[in-house]
Amino acid sequence: MWPLGALSEPRLRVFVVPHSHMDVGWLHTVQESMQVYVTNVYNSVVEELTLEKKRRFIAVEQEYFRLWWDGVASDGQKSQVRQLVAEGRLEFVLGGQVMHDEAVTHFDDQILQLTEGHGFLYETFGVRPQFSWQVDPFGASSTTPTLFALAGFNAHVISRIDYNLKKAMQDNRELQFVWRGSRSLSAQQEIFTHVLDQFSYCSEGFNWDGEAIFPGTSPDDMYLQMQIPVTEDNIQIFTSLLVKNALARATWFRTPHVLWPWGCDRQFFNASLQFTNMDIVMEYINSHSLEFNLSVEYATLGDYFRAVHSDQVSWQVRDHRDFLPYSSDMYHAWTGFYASRSGLKGLARRASSLLYAGESMFTRYVLLAPHRFLDPAWGLQQLQQLRWAVSEVQHHDAITGTHVPNVGDMFVEHLSTGMQGVHNLMSYIIQDRFPAHSGPEPGGHFAVVYNPLAWTVTTIITLTVDFPKVSITDESGLPVPAQVQPSKEMPSAYDLHVLTMIPGLSYRHYSIRPSRSSQEKTGEPEPFVAKTMQFGGRLRRLARQVGGSLVPVNNDCYIVFLDLDTNLMHSVWERQSNRKVYMTQQFMEYHTNSDVWKGPVSDNYVFTPSGVAEPAWEAVRMEIVEGPLVTEIQQYFYRKVNDSEPTFAIYSRLARGPQGSGGELLCHRIEQEYRVGPLELNREAILRTSTKLNTGRVLYSDNNGYQMQRRPYRNYKNNTIARNYYPMVQSAFIQSRRSRLVLLSEQAHGVSSQGNGQVEVMLHRRLVNNDPGNLVVDLTLNDPSVVHPVLWLLLGSRALTSGLRQRSRLALQHRPVVMLREINEIAPRGSGSRQQEAVTLPPSIHLQILSIPGWKYSSNHTEHLRTLQKDRRPKPKADLRRVLLRLQHLYEVDQDPVLSRPVTVNLRSVLGGLGSVVSVEERSLTGTWDVNEMRRWTWSRRDPHHHRGNSSQPSPPPGGPEVTIYPKEIRTFFIHFQEH
Repeated sequence: MWPLGALSEPRLRVFVVPHSHMDVGWLHTVQESMQVYVTNVYNSVVEELTLEKKRRFIAVEQEYFRLWWDGVASDGQKSQVRQLVAEGRLEFVLGGQVMHDEAVTHFDDQILQLTEGHGFLYETFGVRPQFSWQVDPFGASSTTPTLFALAGFNAHVISRIDYNLKKAMQDNRELQFVWRGSRSLSAQQEIFTHVLDQFSYCSEGFNWDGEAIFPGTSPDDMYLQMQIPVTEDNIQIFTSLLVKNALARATWFRTPHVLWPWGCDRQFFNASLQFTNMDIVMEYINSHSLEFNLSVEYATLGDYFRAVHSDQVSWQVRDHRDFLPYSSDMYHAWTGFYASRSGLKGLARRASSLLYAGESMFTRYVLLAPHRFLDPAWGLQQLQQLRWAVSEVQHHDAITGTHVPNVGDMFVEHLSTGMQGVHNLMSYIIQDRFPAHSGPEPGGHFAVVYNPLAWTVTTIITLTVDFPKVSITDESGLPVPAQVQPSKEMPSAYDLHVLTMIPGLSYRHYSIRPSRSSQEKTGEPEPFVAKTMQFGGRLRRLARQVGGSLVPVNNDCYIVFLDLDTNLMHSVWERQSNRKVYMTQQFMEYHTNSDVWKGPVSDNYVFTPSGVAEPAWEAVRMEIVEGPLVTEIQQYFYRKVNDSEPTFAIYSRLARGPQGSGGELLCHRIEQEYRVGPLELNREAILRTSTKLNTGRVLYSDNNGYQMQRRPYRNYKNNTIARNYYPMVQSAFIQSRRSRLVLLSEQAHGVSSQGNGQVEVMLHRRLVNNDPGNLVVDLTLNDPSVVHPVLWLLLGSRALTSGLRQRSRLALQHRPVVMLREINEIAPRGSGSRQQEAVTLPPSIHLQILSIPGWKYSSNHTEHLRTLQKDRRPKPKADLRRVLLRLQHLYEVDQDPVLSRPVTVNLRSVLGGLGSVVSVEERSLTGTWDVNEMRRWTWSRRDPHHHRGNSSQPSPPPGGPEVTIYPKEIRTFFIHFQEH
């Protein structure tokens, strides 16, 4: 510890960390950025570091580095990079494919993009990033530091936190702390965290290479940001600027070490100009270091943190609270992006779920062998393409919806192409597993349904068919419970609902054929044809809201009452607790200002409503489609009384199925799908659910699907509505003393509780404004699309919903994958299909990933480094017998009396259906460390007490196949299977 003000003893060390912030899609596509500046950054940085040993550079986004490495770098440049990395002068920080957003990304996808980048770096260089660099995401989640600790990081860097909080932390020298991101995990998963000060990651006044020139750039803009070169005449201007800035920063931190990021967006594309000028400035300062009371040096992030760590300062501990939402000032709450580009947010999550299913399906297939139709190398290529696309869209200007339209088109194209590849892969696997034989009666469909979760799922799948009279049988030729009704989306088609029960990581297959004649003649049972009841339109302004005439819709868990005076939901009776909760839902809109000269505007990033939300409809029409499996309530909301098409719709489904084998999950939910749009300009559409629960305006919403945060309503001088919005990646709830209402979401949205007993979800936004900064780059949110978000509602006691919420959110995230084939040939009953053993985990453990990564490196670090030092040709083949397994305990330490207990799993027995397990190795989160060799730094803490949780020690790595998993733990393994 050094006394404030005594800057002469000891002297300040200023660590100048050169970097370039490279957005993986924002104002320009990846291809445009590669052509205009990224290639030049790596070409020129490698050359300049090679010329001068004292220079340093940190590289962040691996998508760009890999594109340069694989497609541009010469053998000579690759050799130089290896040397620079070995000497620690070029340092990879963060190491993911992208710098992921922290508010609207799911933690599965955060882990994926980190694993992708880390696997490449380890395979190529034998290095493992140890420091994060999350300097641009709009707010900071407490899930991220937990994941980084599990990946082996020693320190974590963030920047964008609420302006008021950052100022207070600066004034109190609290910008550095030890963060315990999870309340259940032991203190071993804490991480030292550094918040960049008010200057953030840019260093104004030290940019000598100007602006990267993209096609269409005005000549007037080309040199705006470029500094004049350093000369004898002006050197004191530059030195004074740097010294004053460093001295100012020093007062905000507790050690005599100053982190001075040098760079900004798209800089260092001419590294020669940058380093040549900065060399002069730094040499001048160091030759006058006693006069200035400081020295400057080029550094990596690791150099800086090693210096801070060596000082042995005792740091304050921060608990699991996050830094969301983020406001940059009192008028700009960055809570709009929680719902911007709703369609892309939905596509990104569907792609992620498809990848999850494809990974385990491919793993089962490869381990089963032989492979008749499919080359495993081709299959791996299809998965890798989608891994890349899903990783890319986690970037903090991608899934956030804060990019220009043509960049959005790029993200959609990459995701769609990757999804098509995995669909093709699945088709080949199905073709191989379930071969058909020619026969006399073609026609109809063959449906294969795959459950990607590691427990038995009971659910209802929906198929679209073009004939109402159908015969549906399972793999044994037995009839299957089903229901048919007219399709909502396709007037000439029919929705066929089928009740299915599927063991973990297993298949069911069904034959769906047109009925040839009436069932009396053939004896074949046909699906029940649902009955439709229609209710006339009701005007909002005339609604008496008296509840005098109610119609019930029920299953074994709920009775939903609909008010015929309003055509809105009236209340829900939850049978288990025998409790009725008054509840109604309606679509509302926030109106926003479009003229920056008249006040703050909403845009892709920020939410600035002009006032409270207003009802967005004048009339509502209702239909109830009733059947033995599913009853669906269809409510259509019309913006104007005479509109022919509704702007909004709610489709609510209650299902009936057997109890047990997951049937309780099917029963205990009200599934809702919405139709929203197209919106009018400058409208932000919400679904508001109002109850009579006494919630005190306290909301709970999730951090990245990993853990919940308590969100009490706060009053602010300005912008109170927007600053009480939070991200909902997968779940949110409100509760009274006796009841809890849970919302589970298929994709990310904004969520808020603006009134007692209320919860509202922002579903869609359409905005145009005249902000010159946005107009010049075409950063607009004029989104005329129609979106179809999905929420599931769970209502019940706290105990009931605590037990059901985690498994229900996974049931929504990873619904069974349905693959349809035309029946042009007939498969004899029982032919071809090779049954595999189910993979079944205990109810509190989730199979987070089961995949064949295809890495070529040895698990033994010493052996891998030896291989890298030899000649690298020819490349070794991908190891198809090494499987990446990640297991997660779903529950917090005190969440449920039974489900929160530690669970012991025998991996050899659980995975027996996949093949013969040869060995089990426990690895770090991204697979690059053997946990026995991973030694993270420990930091002195002001709080000597260990955090409550299972223990202060991590779970011991398995010597054999038995693993005990504690609450909220995420454990990663390499499982080696025997060759055939």
